[in-house]
Amino acid sequence: MAYSSIINPSALMNTVLYTGNGAVGGDSTTISSLDFAPNLVWIKNRTTSGDATSSHALTDTVRGVTKTLSSNLNTAEATYSNALTNFSSNGFTVSDKAIVNGNGDSLVAWNWKAGTSFTNDASATGIGSIDSTGSVNTDAGFSIISWSGTGSNGTIAHGLGSTPQVVLLKELNGTNNWLMSHQPLSASLGDYTRFMTLNSESAVSGAGNVVFQNSAFTSSVFNVGTSAGSNRNGGTYIGYCFAEKQGYSKVDLYTGNGNADGTFTYTGFKPAFVMIKRSDASDSWCVFDNKRLGYNVNNYTLFANQSAAENTEASIDFLSNGFKLRGTQTRLNASNGTYIYMAFAENPFVASNYNVATAR
Repeated sequence: MAYSSIINPSALMNTVLYTGNGAVGGDSTTISSLDFAPNLVWIKNRTTSGDATSSHALTDTVRGVTKTLSSNLNTAEATYSNALTNFSSNGFTVSDKAIVNGNGDSLVAWNWKAGTSFTNDASATGIGSIDSTGSVNTDAGFSIISWSGTGSNGTIAHGLGSTPQVVLLKELNGTNNWLMSHQPLSASLGDYTRFMTLNSESAVSGAGNVVFQNSAFTSSVFNVGTSAGSNRNGGTYIGYCFAEKQGYSKVDLYTGNGNADGTFTYTGFKPAFVMIKRSDASDSWCVFDNKRLGYNVNNYTLFANQSAAENTEASIDFLSNGFKLRGTQTRLNASNGTYIYMAFAENPFVASNYNVATAR
C-alpha cells in the first residue's frame, strides 16, 4: 500500500459552514475560506428536511458547475443554473437554489481537492480497456473519473498511482443507485463483487453481482462489470476514487462492542471527517465532521442517504489518533456489528521529529 506524509490535510479536504441568504447575482453567497480550489463540493442543508429543499448536493469540476447529484436519491444528474454558479481558487459561489442556499438555513459543505486534469486513451496507453477523463490528485489519493459505458466487463484508469480503497460511482443519465466498492470489506468477505448502496440503508450486497468484477483494484485501474449501474452501453458515469494516504486518509472496518464505552478505531490522525455505515445490517450512512459541533462528544449527525435535517442520534469522539464511539446506537456500535468507514484528517498524529506516526 502506497503512503505519503501530509502535514497540512486542510489544504486537501476541509469543511465549511455557512448561512444561506436565498439571494442571486451580486447578493448570492460566496465561500472563500478554503486553502485550495475545490474539485468536489458536497453540500447539505442542516436545518430543514425533504427532498425538494434539503437533498444532498454534489457538484464537481469534471461534470461542471451546473451539474448536481444527490447522494440520497437515485435520480439522474440535474442541471441547475441557480445552485453552484462558480468554483474559485479558495471556494465556491451558490445562488438561490434551496438545497444549497435556503434563506436563513444553516448549511455544511465538505470539500475535496483533485486538481490535475487527466485523460486516458486506453487503446493508446494500454492502461485499462475503457477510456476515462477526469481530475487527479496523487498526493491526496483522490480522483474524479468520468467514462462512458460499454456493456462489457472493463477496466478504467484512475490516475492515482496507488490502489483506491473506495470507488463511489453514479450513472449520470439514468436512475440507477449510487454504488460503492469498499475494498477492505470486499477482501474480508472474499468476494470483490460485493458492493454498498449510498442512497439506501441496505446491508452489503449478496455475492456474484455484476457491478464490479471479482478481482481487486490495482494501482492503475479499477474494474466494472456489466451492470447498468456501472457500465451499460449508452450510460455515462462519474466515479470518486479514494486511495489511503498515511496521516491523511483511512478506509477500513471495525467491529462494534455494544457498550457505551464504545470501540476505538486507530486512523493515525485526528479526524476532520468520518463517514460510517453498518455493512451487515440495514441502517443509515452517518457523517460526522469537526466543524458543526467542534468538540467531543460529537453527536451532530447527518445521513448521506437521507434528506433529513441534522440530529443528535449518534455519538463519536474525534481523538488525536483516531475515533471512539460513545454510545450503544446500532447505527454505529451494535455488539459484533461490522462497520465500514472512510476518514480524513484534521491533524496527523506526528512523532517528535514531525514524521507521521504509525500504529505499533
